[in-house]
Amino acid sequence: MSGRFVRASKYRHVFGKPTRKDFCYDNIHISRNAWDTNLIKVNPEYLSVNWDSSGGGAFAVIPLNERGKLPDQIPLFRGHTAAVLDTDWHPFNDRFIASASEDGKVFLWEVPEDFTLYTDAEEIPNVAPVSKLAGHSRKVGQVLFNPSAENILASASGDYTIKIWDVTTGQAPLALPHGDIVQSLTWNAAGSMLATTSRDKKIRVWDVRQEKPVHEAPGHAGAKNSRAVWMGEHNRFATTGFSKMSERQIALWEPGNPEPIGGFSMIDSISGVCMPFWDDGSNCLYLAGKGDGNIRYYEYENDKFEFLSEYKSPDPQRGIAFLPRRGINVHENEVMRAYKTVNDSYIEPISFTVPRRAETFQADIFPPAIGTKPACSAKEWFDGKTGIPSKIDLESVYEGTAPKEVASDYKAPAQSTPSTPKAETKREEPKREEPKPAAAAVSRAPPPSIKDQKSSISNMANKFQDNEEDEEDDADTTSSFEDIGRPAQRNPVPVRVAESKLPTKTTSAPAPAPAATPVAAATPVKAATPSRTPAGASTPVGSSSAVESSLEQIKQLIENQTKIITQQNDKIGQLTQEVELLKRKVGSAGSQDQSERIRQLELELEEARS
Repeated sequence: MSGRFVRASKYRHVFGKPTRKDFCYDNIHISRNAWDTNLIKVNPEYLSVNWDSSGGGAFAVIPLNERGKLPDQIPLFRGHTAAVLDTDWHPFNDRFIASASEDGKVFLWEVPEDFTLYTDAEEIPNVAPVSKLAGHSRKVGQVLFNPSAENILASASGDYTIKIWDVTTGQAPLALPHGDIVQSLTWNAAGSMLATTSRDKKIRVWDVRQEKPVHEAPGHAGAKNSRAVWMGEHNRFATTGFSKMSERQIALWEPGNPEPIGGFSMIDSISGVCMPFWDDGSNCLYLAGKGDGNIRYYEYENDKFEFLSEYKSPDPQRGIAFLPRRGINVHENEVMRAYKTVNDSYIEPISFTVPRRAETFQADIFPPAIGTKPACSAKEWFDGKTGIPSKIDLESVYEGTAPKEVASDYKAPAQSTPSTPKAETKREEPKREEPKPAAAAVSRAPPPSIKDQKSSISNMANKFQDNEEDEEDDADTTSSFEDIGRPAQRNPVPVRVAESKLPTKTTSAPAPAPAATPVAAATPVKAATPSRTPAGASTPVGSSSAVESSLEQIKQLIENQTKIITQQNDKIGQLTQEVELLKRKVGSAGSQDQSERIRQLELELEEARS
């Protein structure tokens, strides 16, 4: 053993895999506005990008299946009179999107059916909004749909308020006042609470329908922007920000607790804002730095963030978006996929994968994901209803069938449920059969003399064990060793029982008294007595030889196993030397594919050692 202890985790070896330039989204004009947002948003069908355009604000919608270099002229979603600052996709309708702009308005859009960027028309038509929400007096910086209720939208504005809109009616019945500009906002999984960070360096958690904060505490002390993300169905949320010394920090909060759990943890001293993203399926937190190319990911366990690994890239990102779990590729063991902007000219997908060789569905790393059916309507939500949307079983997605709905509180993998009753039934079957050999043993009557009773009691116990083994052999019909293995094990067992019970019977005088009761119960068995006495006389010779032969077999098995283990250790040592030689030969001039392959070999060697 190496002497160090490694925390057990299914996601310890997750690694990020970049995409070749041919399969990226190229020839994109990303907005150069300085407002702090993620610039792009993604769902399983489309990718929205804040576009750099003149003559008012616009954003583009790119189908995920149209990769490569995009046309120079594409249809844009135009309607705002100023730059678009943020967009957000409807969680239950992949063709519905909301946008926020510097003009102080929130527009709602619907992607046309069979939408494509490639068209033969001379004049490329733009897409117009289907609804407009006006109510803010200054620019709207963020929009975010409710993850549980249908058609509920939150918008944060420079007028220091967050409005809660009913998209179907176009009204905002609720407003959450702040003391300064809101920098980020995040819903909890049930859609009843909203956490916000603002420029006044305070972190608030709102009971939205009561329009009052249930948690207000000082956050990160630095002057730069801070972000917040709710950790799915946990009663926790995480924030990223800066200290007074401009060091990047991360903190874990419980609503109602004015201090973060474990305090503020320093990440590094880079100046870019950390953009947090939460994966509820793997309980992992992803941190993407704005202005650098690194993506760190942590696993949440026991109210702590355990560092897993880091994806490093020389290409910095200004914006990034993570795909909802119902859109990941379960065939490739992909647990998360990110889309990052590179040089404001193209978008690169990054696949985070668990390295496994199994070609079947991995239920332990793919729990059910949030589906496309809301928990309640907008009217029900305003009336006070709260719930978590139903989920879909990713195994049905793996098999290519229609998504199978499961309950929202379903946690265990789907394959674990049928295996447990089988184990229980196997344990219950011998218990039900135990009284049968007991009845057979009672039916055998011992001889009336005391000396014969002593031997007959031991013989009766021998018969009881033999019958139990015979019944187990009959029940185990699948075994192919019934005729050979079982008789060899019967000889030593009765001898041990006889030797252990004979002295106990001589010391205790009342031992023949309980044996006298079965005499009256069953007397007609007389042919069994002559068969027992020679068995007791012939067993000691066979038992000693059987014990010696079994001991020799055990010794040989142990020696063979030690030889196999030493051979495997030698092979592992040779493989490690070969990997080191490959790393020296490749060096810094090696391609990325070669370095990834070497990394996979190292991970396999670590698994073999463990």
